[in-house]
Amino acid sequence: MFKINIHLFTSVGPEAVHKIAALGPEIFLDLKYHDIPNTVAGAVSAACRLPKVRLLNLHTTGGLEMMRAGAEALAKAGLGDKGPQLIGVTVLTSLNRAALKQVGISGAPATRVPSLARLAKRAGLAGVVASPHEIRQIRRACGPGFLIVVPGVRPVTPGTQARSDDQARFATPEAAIRAGADYLVVGRPITAAADPRAAAQAIAQEIASAKS
Repeated sequence: MFKINIHLFTSVGPEAVHKIAALGPEIFLDLKYHDIPNTVAGAVSAACRLPKVRLLNLHTTGGLEMMRAGAEALAKAGLGDKGPQLIGVTVLTSLNRAALKQVGISGAPATRVPSLARLAKRAGLAGVVASPHEIRQIRRACGPGFLIVVPGVRPVTPGTQARSDDQARFATPEAAIRAGADYLVVGRPITAAADPRAAAQAIAQEIASAKS
């Protein structure tokens, strides 16, 4: 899949989805909705009808009713298996315990994330977005059929350690796959590489190796 985030979508809007969809791949529309239930329901209803969108997301911290409104809007679209799956962002990978405390959330991400994942499942979401550090806790809390989409993936360049960039909770592709991730989200390690194609191929090889 190709991920379209708020940067690209704000720049050119749904045209980005149509152009990438025309090339053939499916799309993760990473817009992270977070608003009142009615507004999120409207956004999900519109987004799920865009071509080739396979994953949509919203913030779990919007609460149970907001997540339910999004899930119900997707169900009402009647797209079935042809439509996207709705997933919830738990705690951003750029946040650590101190950053959470600054916004009034107590405890470490390792305790908050599984709780938000259980709430997302209760709301009818297909899965969550979480850092590699919480994969096993989520799997224990939500079971084998619950999707876990993992950003904060940083491959190791030969002879160096993995770069964290602005990620507080990150891991290598191999570690994330072995922990049980269903999807990996990889951005800057490819887009900022001197040879993006070679970087993508190397990451794909690391994923294949972790699965074997």
